[in-house]
Amino acid sequence: MNTRDTIPSDEDLTAFIDGELTAEEAARIETLANEDEAVAERLEFLSRASLPFAQAFAPLLSEAPREKLEKMLAAIPAPASAKSGSPPAFATRRRFLGALAAALVAGIAIDRAVIGIGRGLSARDENSEWRAVVADYISLYTRETLAGPVPATDVQAAQLSAFDEKLGLSLSPEAVALPGIDFKRALLLQYDGKPLAQIAYLDPETGPMALCIVRSDRGPKPPDLESRKGMNVVYWSNGTHAFMLIGRAAADRMATIADGVRGRMAV
Repeated sequence: MNTRDTIPSDEDLTAFIDGELTAEEAARIETLANEDEAVAERLEFLSRASLPFAQAFAPLLSEAPREKLEKMLAAIPAPASAKSGSPPAFATRRRFLGALAAALVAGIAIDRAVIGIGRGLSARDENSEWRAVVADYISLYTRETLAGPVPATDVQAAQLSAFDEKLGLSLSPEAVALPGIDFKRALLLQYDGKPLAQIAYLDPETGPMALCIVRSDRGPKPPDLESRKGMNVVYWSNGTHAFMLIGRAAADRMATIADGVRGRMAV
């Protein structure tokens, strides 16, 4: 097959978005995006994912075995197409892959730190788009990602207080508690320039679970269920925010848990 017509991988597309390809490689992908609708749509999707993955996982990455990471990176050959005297186009990609490998050695699944801030949301289905990005994000979580003791109630309250100003949402530890499931952390992230609340839990039966919230003016919508990345997602909205509960528990159990959360957050 002619390399010009080879469908680029997500890694190639994110390198294109980040400006990390050679001029020849960038031109090839640009041509494919102009000629192939599937490539163009995937490129658009990846360019919209702007969650600060590296920031969210900075404490975990600090525990990665850096000495082993450096040895792994040293063993990766530089691409032949790199220009003399300048860093290889794949240099930042290699740094990410090295960090990922090191984190996995430490038993930590990290998020895709390489996807930068991209274009605005398509108007066709904003809610579906943010759920897709969050599902990509949460699918990388393992039990080890959320290992450690359950934070004390006052620590939980302090983490949740970050949502007050940015998200216009006041939450208490009691409001977000899930029966039989451990609260692990609350983070304020960002998607497409908008604040996104993520509350992560560890279910002893099925592993990581998360409640995610963004502002929404689409109006109230009753709960619905979908499957993404092998996980079940229950999503709904009220007059001011959209919510999603995502995890690997059975659909009926996820729906029951979501109903409890909705009842405590009713406005």
